[in-house]
Amino acid sequence: MSSVIKVAEGKYPGYDITIERGILDSVGEKVRPLTKATRAAIITDSNVAPLYLKRVIDSFKSAGFEVLSFAFPAGEPNKTLETVNRIMECFLIGKLTRGDIAVALGGGVTGDLTGFASAIYLRGIDFVQIPTSFLSQVDSSVGGKTGCDLPFGKNLCGAFHNPIAVYIDSNTLDTLPDHYKADGLAESIKAGAIRLPKLFELFENGIEGSVDEVIRQSVQMKADIVERDFTEKGERTLLNFGHTLGHAIEKYENFCGLSHGEAVSVGMALITKASEKAGLTKKGTYDRLVDCLKKYGLPYTTNIPLDELALLCTSDKKSIGSSIKLVLISEIGNAFIKEIAWDKLLPFIKEGKC
Repeated sequence: MSSVIKVAEGKYPGYDITIERGILDSVGEKVRPLTKATRAAIITDSNVAPLYLKRVIDSFKSAGFEVLSFAFPAGEPNKTLETVNRIMECFLIGKLTRGDIAVALGGGVTGDLTGFASAIYLRGIDFVQIPTSFLSQVDSSVGGKTGCDLPFGKNLCGAFHNPIAVYIDSNTLDTLPDHYKADGLAESIKAGAIRLPKLFELFENGIEGSVDEVIRQSVQMKADIVERDFTEKGERTLLNFGHTLGHAIEKYENFCGLSHGEAVSVGMALITKASEKAGLTKKGTYDRLVDCLKKYGLPYTTNIPLDELALLCTSDKKSIGSSIKLVLISEIGNAFIKEIAWDKLLPFIKEGKC
């Protein structure tokens, strides 16, 4: 069974997101009508390459593409400008022109890096997203955010650059360790917490047998928001629930501790505990959120000093002058933005004082 979610064309090009089990082997055939490209550069990482690279190469070759590929060392520590440069060197060696395409085969790191390299190579070439991790399927492959990390923080360098198509094959989740499945679940739980109370209830009741529906609802929600606010000037900021503190945790641990989803899980719990203390969130919401996170083996506390996390938040992209935009929930399914001064952030996180 196939589901197609359309991201409508507006100021920026639209595209289709296709969710279909087994689509990996026919993806080249599906891309062929979308482009006049003769060459396709498939970018992946060292974890995904042994699992799926040959199948995707064969698919694109069968569709008439000349194919080159490049696999970089897997992991967030390699989400750097150096890796972006190496990807563009692959494009140059393969003689990609503005009419050719790049293909991101992998998780969120691969998608972000490939999209960013595609945005700046020759001032922009088309690219396709084939997300293989739960996290990338429910979140990062949708919305056109691309980029890399800098020594000062996560995703501080990048560009908005839409793919021409996204192909989600949930069969790839069968090869994911449970740890990485839970990692992606955090972003879907976030989707339920900010906008989709019925999805959150699905998580509370158990998602066994409903993975494709979780992906579909998460993707549809994000696609709807992105259509209305592509460059994150307003509503799209809501998607960052848990991310301000989550990114600070990742940075504190030098991207070698909690995964992105795990860090966001802790971030959601910490900020909801604070906002409930401040009277901004309905009582009992924190307990309900934490119970859900615990059900899927996700963390909700940290031993990192809160003053250290507050300091690291100063490099967050949502900073505005002497304040920062925090994403809070008034109750499950209803998120809002609260701007808070920097000198109020630590007391807010610690004691709910704003």
